[in-house]
Parts: sequence; structure tokens; C-alpha cells
Amino acid sequence: MNAHRPRLVVMVSGNGSNLQAILDACEYGWLGADVVGVVCNKAGVPAIARAERNNVPVVILEPLAGEPRHTYDIRLRAVVQNFKPDVVVLAGFMRILSNQFLEHFPSRVVNLHPALPGELPGTHAIERAFAESRDHWRTHSGITVHLVLDEGVDTGPVLASEVVPIHIDDTLEIFSERMHEREHVLLVQTLSDLCRKISSLQESESVL
Repeated sequence: MNAHRPRLVVMVSGNGSNLQAILDACEYGWLGADVVGVVCNKAGVPAIARAERNNVPVVILEPLAGEPRHTYDIRLRAVVQNFKPDVVVLAGFMRILSNQFLEHFPSRVVNLHPALPGELPGTHAIERAFAESRDHWRTHSGITVHLVLDEGVDTGPVLASEVVPIHIDDTLEIFSERMHEREHVLLVQTLSDLCRKISSLQESESVL
């Protein structure tokens, strides 16, 4: 690993297609960074196998029965800190992070939300957008990549966003596939821009 390549920790809960897009982009040089760890809150999900196939260390940290959110987040924080990340990427991580976690990674947590800024916060945003399109008033949705600064749901400074159309003859499956394709591209592009800035800063500091 290059000393000036930013270190990414990717947090996942499910299939991991965005994780795969990040891993592929690092491998082929589209993203000047290294995924140094994957953290998952659910055992047995496909994202784990994706990381293992790419020889990336995986930590599975499931919540304990009845465990308060802030207590889990303190354990989670310790796991992520151990990887010494420059950026923490939430790529389908299906938990709202508390300040017990976020305050230790200020302006370093990046989230991908499958809707435009301020729209459809929370889960199932793709399905909800499609349902609204069938009610004949929504013609598009979109994707947002943003920083996570606090406990707000899908809020925070926007790094990039893109409109994704919903066509009249779309099925949910076709629309979902279009959304996921654009997610992969926008997430990698945004991380690439962010990592170039981090690399430049690291190189400048190493000269001083």
C-alpha cells in the first residue's frame, strides 16, 4: 500500500454491490485509495464474501440482545479506529450512527443515499420513489453522496448528487438496476475526488 493512498473502511449490512464497486475501482486504479477493512453488523451477508475474495480484513460486529445504540456504537468505534481510516464509507450500512461514533471521525464519514438531497430519508427509498411514480406524480429520483456529521437521517453536507429518471414503462426491478448502476459510478467518482484531496494534503504534510 502506498503511504499517500488514503485508507478506507467500508461499513456494510447486506449485498455489498457498492463495496464491490469500490474494491474494483481501487484494483483498477480508478480510485486512488486502499480498502483496509470492512465492518459488517450482520453475519452471513454477501458483502462479507466480496471482501474476503479481495483479501480485505472483515470484522463482523453484531449488536447484542437489548444493547443500547450508544453502547454498540462505542464498540463499533473501537473496531473502526483500529483500522486507522482516513475515510469511513457507509455503503448500505443499515444503522443510524450515534454521536458516540461520529464525533471520533469528524467530517470523515461518507454516506450514500438513494434519493436526491432532502428527499425520501430512511430505508426503502428506491421502492418508495417507484411507488410514487406509479401514482403519476414522481418522474425521477436520484442519488446523494454526503458527509455524516450528526445523528440526522440522510442529512449532512452534500458532496455530489445525480438525478435518475423513472420511465413510464419501468418495472421496479429495471428502475432499481438503473439506480444501482448510477450509485456505483457516483460513489466512486466522489470518493476519488475526496481521496485526491486527502493524498495531496498528506504529501504536503510529509514535505514539511
